[in-house]
Amino acid sequence: MKKETSAAFIWLQRHAAMIRKELVQLLRDKLLVFFLIYAFSMDIILAGGSISLDLKNASLWVRDLDHKVESRELMQRFQPPAFRLKGGVDNAHEIQTMMDKGEAMATLDFGPGFSENIHKGRQATTLMQVDATNSVLGTLAASHASHIVFQFSLEKAQERLAKAGAASGGTPSIRDAHRVWFNPNQRDSWFMSITELLTIITVFAVMLPATAMVREKERGTVEQLLVSPLSTWQIMLPKILSMTFVILLGTAVSLFCVIRPIFHTPIRGSLPLFFGVTALYVFTTSGLSLFISTLARNLAQVGLLTILVLAPMLFLSGAWTPPEAMPGWLRFAMVVSPLHHYIDTGFGILLKGAGMEILWDSVGMIALIGGIMLSVGAWRFRRQFH
Repeated sequence: MKKETSAAFIWLQRHAAMIRKELVQLLRDKLLVFFLIYAFSMDIILAGGSISLDLKNASLWVRDLDHKVESRELMQRFQPPAFRLKGGVDNAHEIQTMMDKGEAMATLDFGPGFSENIHKGRQATTLMQVDATNSVLGTLAASHASHIVFQFSLEKAQERLAKAGAASGGTPSIRDAHRVWFNPNQRDSWFMSITELLTIITVFAVMLPATAMVREKERGTVEQLLVSPLSTWQIMLPKILSMTFVILLGTAVSLFCVIRPIFHTPIRGSLPLFFGVTALYVFTTSGLSLFISTLARNLAQVGLLTILVLAPMLFLSGAWTPPEAMPGWLRFAMVVSPLHHYIDTGFGILLKGAGMEILWDSVGMIALIGGIMLSVGAWRFRRQFH
């Protein structure tokens, strides 16, 4: 019993020494430390503060051949934050030129007789042209414009009915009563800052352990480790544990020093659960990093292979493109992307306040996919030394 206790103590002592060595080596790499600080602070500030998925200040030019109250009233309803009325143009050729040069996001064209048709109860037409080079912004601009024109048309119809003697408010209507959950003010900064944090965690989970291992190859110290009493597992595990600790530390800094104080993003769920799932995700995703370290011979190759791995993971995460908008075979591929399940879990805990009773399936998929990746990575890592 005493012998077994002594062996366990030596095992722990060796791991503690190796973890301390990995942290010291990381701190000596000034460029990597700077990258870590930047990624968990400034990068999240930039992502949360500058990236918006809404339509804002879309430049709008108007050709008004009607020159009456009704046309001017309608054009004045295209106001910020969605639209910014830039001015008027005289002919269709000028409109086309501005669309071609990208100077106009949308144009509004009132033909002669627009107001007269309204007064006489006939259908009045206005032409709106939208630059849909960016299909998302184009769709938003068309949707906002349709809502504005519909509201204007409804008010004019009610005025006409009132003048005809109908009771005010007598036209049938449907009141849209809706409730926005989890992000009531629909702030992009809440979504973008958390998405960027989860992405940065994935980047470092894939990159840091591989960097630590390949650094040993470049300096030739891996041979010294191999002739030491350490087993392959005792070489590999401290690298994963130390980098997991660094990533969790960076995550805590981002949450408490950037996301909450700057963007006022609420944390509605359990923080121990979030950090526990993050530790599980980082630890298991490190299998990819071990696999990369067996292929790369220098840090440049680690960087290239990391990009090669991360690109499909980000594309299949569901953060930028909803699964419903993807082809069927890509939706199936999303199931095997650990980042997809981690993003579901992260938003579920932080914004929705969900617990394990709701998120158990996503956490289970993280453990299953990550366990397979860690097993393959560890197998490749041990095999290269035999």
